[in-house]
Amino acid sequence: MSDPKFEVQMLHDRVMIKVEKDAGERRSTGGIVIPATVEQANRLVWGEVCGVGHHVRTVKVGDRVLFHPGDQYEVEIQGENYLVMRERDLHAIASERPEHGTGLYL
Repeated sequence: MSDPKFEVQMLHDRVMIKVEKDAGERRSTGGIVIPATVEQANRLVWGEVCGVGHHVRTVKVGDRVLFHPGDQYEVEIQGENYLVMRERDLHAIASERPEHGTGLYL
């Protein structure tokens, strides 16, 4: 007899995010190569929304969001790491049709 499978549902204003893998080393706008081992203290990162709670108003599953990695909790599900945080801790959403965009594109 196999164990039953349970679907994970986010509660309240919580958002589950899968962090995008870094491409390794980066290159600054001046052409300086920054190794992957260098960590920047207040660097924001992008991730993809994988689940939202019932009280989340702005983001939906599949959106790319910008957040600070220190503002979250980490959870492992089926060997994959995800982050869980409140919607209010997100800083930006990358959208195809923004209403109030910055004019910058990924």
